[in-house]
Amino acid sequence: MTTFFISDLHLDERRPQITELFLHFLATEAREANALYILGDLFEFWSGDDISNPLNDSVQDGLKALTDSGVKCFLVKGNRDFLVSKRFAKRTGITILGDYTAINLDGQKVLIAHGDTFCTLDEKYQAFRAAVNIPWRQKLFTCLPIFVREAIADKIRGKSQQGNQQKSMTIMDVTESEVVDKMQEYNCQILIHGHTHKPNIHDVLLPGDKIGKRIVLGDWFDQGSVLIWHDGQYDLQQRAFLKNA
Repeated sequence: MTTFFISDLHLDERRPQITELFLHFLATEAREANALYILGDLFEFWSGDDISNPLNDSVQDGLKALTDSGVKCFLVKGNRDFLVSKRFAKRTGITILGDYTAINLDGQKVLIAHGDTFCTLDEKYQAFRAAVNIPWRQKLFTCLPIFVREAIADKIRGKSQQGNQQKSMTIMDVTESEVVDKMQEYNCQILIHGHTHKPNIHDVLLPGDKIGKRIVLGDWFDQGSVLIWHDGQYDLQQRAFLKNA
């Protein structure tokens, strides 16, 4: 069985080379997988399922073609695409998952998440995350005119970039104890997540002197990043942008 994992593409009309590579990936390599898991921040900001534009439409069409081909596709919402909802899922054929999901890969129980919930030292971000995930606020936001939503989204992006420049890398990274607690809670010795944009494979010391693995997916700003899981083995790989992009 072959399963692909990606995250943090931050698709945006201002970065067409990422969209081009992603659509190529969906139409070619991803068709060879049994399943594709997108672990959050697929878009730079998703302002609502009702917004139609060339970027949104092409991505949804690409995902629909993938799921129509028989590949199962799952999405864990991130801190940029938390407004992805039922209409998006219906149009694309994907399944939207919760913040944490334990999946079975070749007999191994693996925990998947976007990863932002592990960054507990970033208290300002966690407060923001709690605020924007209140259902009535999300419903109210999606009732606003599209141009208002997009203006708010641009403002949020700007503040996020400014704030991140002032934070230390330690604050923006995961809290090890939170990682261990969640892996224990879900009885998993392997965790796959994104969000931190720091691709790597880390050892995790679990209770009972067990050594687990924390696999961090990379972003797609300078190249694609794909984790390939095949027959119990995994490999974190990069993909170059298309030459004509």
